[in-house]
Amino acid sequence: MPTTPISATLAQTDRDAVLQAISTIKEKLPFLVDLSADDRKTLPKMGDKSRAFVSKALEVAAQNPEFLPRSFDLEEMRKDVQLFEALYPVLLSLTQLQELVDDTSLAVGSEAYAAALQVYNYAKASGQGAGLDAVVVEMGQRFARKPGKSKSQKAAL
Repeated sequence: MPTTPISATLAQTDRDAVLQAISTIKEKLPFLVDLSADDRKTLPKMGDKSRAFVSKALEVAAQNPEFLPRSFDLEEMRKDVQLFEALYPVLLSLTQLQELVDDTSLAVGSEAYAAALQVYNYAKASGQGAGLDAVVVEMGQRFARKPGKSKSQKAAL
């Protein structure tokens, strides 16, 4: 939890501008794909070690195209490598931004929930006779537990 509580607002115009910027990013990257979970599992991944391997393989293929089959598209490989390298800093920047948004959302949500718990507890303790009984019961549904199986039902299993 941050040592200093978050005290900020996001104006509707700023929110709209951020969403428009995200929309612009999507428009500038029309080739983005949406992989299934299975696709993600089966595709080979390119990390730092693989980047060096891929660069070396491209260099070897470019200098020695005679050993490659005719069906091998060296130019397509070059484009894939160039696109990966161009996307990499964008990915890093967006990942950092997402972590900041996630962390801020988590922290401010926690602050809001803690404040709501205080309101609920104050309303329970001091709100009788102030017309808050129905609201306190309604808020209390958040903590209602589903009835579990009784001991006799568990024993029958």
